[in-house]
Amino acid sequence: MAIVLDQLSPGVQDAVARTRQRVSDLHAELPRNQLVVWTAGNVSERVPGEDLFVIKPSGVSYDELSPAVMVVCTLDGDKIDDGTPAHLTPSSDTAAHAYVYRHMADVGGVVHTHSTYATAWAARGEEIPCVLTMMGDEFGGPIPVGPFAVIGDDSIGRGIVETLQHSWSRAVLMQNHGPFTIGKDARDAVKAAVMCEEVARTVHIARQLGDPIAIPQPIIDSLFDRYQNVYGQGGSSAAAGSPSSPQEA
Repeated sequence: MAIVLDQLSPGVQDAVARTRQRVSDLHAELPRNQLVVWTAGNVSERVPGEDLFVIKPSGVSYDELSPAVMVVCTLDGDKIDDGTPAHLTPSSDTAAHAYVYRHMADVGGVVHTHSTYATAWAARGEEIPCVLTMMGDEFGGPIPVGPFAVIGDDSIGRGIVETLQHSWSRAVLMQNHGPFTIGKDARDAVKAAVMCEEVARTVHIARQLGDPIAIPQPIIDSLFDRYQNVYGQGGSSAAAGSPSSPQEA
């Protein structure tokens, strides 16, 4: 039996409405940060406390996105009766997002882009080496490459989970496709996508000038711990989907 949003409790309906608003707002950050062109890319967020998530509809212009058209899906990737028109289908990457939510319980947001520099690394099937303190802070090491997979089932999702479940990185470069990022919520995942493109560009430029200098792993570990647990106003929790140490995974 299909889930009908209007028949759920007022608390759940309110949680869905708030999530739709956040996901709609955060989609504007992708073109603003030059991470997507045309209708490419997507942001999703898990509805807090529920086995549901919100994602962008497929093929809709960023200028036409609003909370009202954000699609609500189960963790199997099936659209519920959410009040949107029947023809408004969820993103073509929905199966990948759903797989991540089912298998990484602490992930609350997923983002996919085709940002130029990160996707160029993905086209070469090459990880981005950790040669910047910013990378140590944000990703705790190199940004890894995930296996080649095509849209149509949950193969991309499997590749994301297999690559990130034993890594500190919140970004993966899916080979010949592009970056996917995860976070404690959608905003956190969008930040990771922005940072992924920034370091991809900087390291690419550095390699045109010579050989970038690798940062020793103990220093990377220290940078990551400080940034994730001390930096900012009152510190922050460890990155979503990360083990206590990548060497222990």
